[in-house]
Amino acid sequence: MRVFMLGWEFPPFISGGLGTACYGLTKALDWLGIKVTFVLPTMVDSKYATHVKLLSSSSQRARSSLEVRKLKNVKFHTIQSPLQPYSTPDVYQRRIEEILKHKRVIRGECVSAASQLLGGVDYRGDMYGEVHRYAAVAAELARDEEFDVVHAHDWMTYPAGIVVAAMSGKPLIVHVHSTEFDRSGEHVNQVIYDIERQGMEQADKVIAVSYYTRNIIISRYGIGGEKVEVVHNGVEHDGNLTLADTVIDKDEKIVLFLGRITMQKGPEYFLGAAKKVLEVMDNVKFVMVGSGDLMHRAIEMAAELGIGQKVLFTGFLRGDDVQKIYRMADLYVMPSVSEPFGITPLEALGNDVPVIISKQSGVSEVLRHALKVDFWDVDEIANKIIAVLKYPPLWITLRSHGNFEVRKLRWKDTAAKCARIYEDTLVAV
Repeated sequence: MRVFMLGWEFPPFISGGLGTACYGLTKALDWLGIKVTFVLPTMVDSKYATHVKLLSSSSQRARSSLEVRKLKNVKFHTIQSPLQPYSTPDVYQRRIEEILKHKRVIRGECVSAASQLLGGVDYRGDMYGEVHRYAAVAAELARDEEFDVVHAHDWMTYPAGIVVAAMSGKPLIVHVHSTEFDRSGEHVNQVIYDIERQGMEQADKVIAVSYYTRNIIISRYGIGGEKVEVVHNGVEHDGNLTLADTVIDKDEKIVLFLGRITMQKGPEYFLGAAKKVLEVMDNVKFVMVGSGDLMHRAIEMAAELGIGQKVLFTGFLRGDDVQKIYRMADLYVMPSVSEPFGITPLEALGNDVPVIISKQSGVSEVLRHALKVDFWDVDEIANKIIAVLKYPPLWITLRSHGNFEVRKLRWKDTAAKCARIYEDTLVAV
């Protein structure tokens, strides 16, 4: 089986859960012997090339190749592009303007960073134009590849998936990790919604990361239920991480929020609950890890609530720093407004950290040993935080049973379900 896969991000070029999911899935597909060609839009920066080797391309096309040393059946193409995961048209436009202003000297010649990045083209198009340029270059790359099925992750790659499938005559699988309703609530961007719906309509099969997301796909996008399969995400099991590895001498309990600081993730509910907890307990610090468009508003809100000295904003963390913060935490809270799945609670449990999660999340479908709350119920979130921190037997039970439970959620099972969908789709077409 050979898969032509289109994604937004992949380690080390990662800013959220989609990169983690793509890494876990491709690693497991590799273990199953399925050959994957992975295409992603990224600004390649060699300082992040840790476990990958960057290979120069002699082609004049805007492309380079990535080869992950540990994945023998997976190869990578990166389309040099300013597209970023979780972006918006306004953020994209500011990024283009920043690139065009920035100059750097290469081989003694001062060139525009954007001109070098985009193959000498002084590109000033909008975000949607860049999505379609990505589709065109992906289609060109596909001409040189042999594959049986096309697998596209989330809306930014759906146009590329449609073009590659049409050009090759191969079936298209679209994988929905998030919808515009998750990101924007009821105030959806109509263009993005239309791209999502077109991708789902033209796909031979739609993979949803949860039944929560499947219901949105059916009810909001009008896709027939027989076309939508649910495949829950897994979690990477390192096997070497325990709290005993890190001796932390601290007087304060640490409650952790880790995720993009955006409307979707509910940072204001986390801070609202923090305020109520601190009215009862003083020896608690709330740590917010991540970045996003509500970052400054969250900092202001903490100050307005009078808890600024008890809330620490770390910004975006990666790699070992993420593992360190998990191991420092006493409790992880995910108050997401709308969470298609949510890998971070699984990571927290894998590091022996009890979790409180939103009922409005896909991960709540697969976890039994987690405390679950409505995202908007700040009083209940605070009550559960206090209960876990004040009563060691509850903390120990959630920690031990949750850790055991999460070890049963494996990327190999996720990959096997995807492989079955590939095979069934090939038979059907």
